[in-house]
Amino acid sequence: MAMKKIWVNKANSFKEAAVFDSAYYAKMSKAERIGTMQFLREVYLKFKAPRNENGKRLRRTIKII
Repeated sequence: MAMKKIWVNKANSFKEAAVFDSAYYAKMSKAERIGTMQFLREVYLKFKAPRNENGKRLRRTIKII
């Protein structure tokens, strides 16, 4: 996914920023939200483990309590 534009929102509090973020993502279509999530995952994996090609899928973990 290519970024269309760069935008900045200056908030006076964390609560105000959270409200803005929620409204911004609510305006997106489902496909845009999934595309954004995939883009962020790819960027994260590139910085965290650039040689790991197995990170293309979501990881499943089991925690025994």
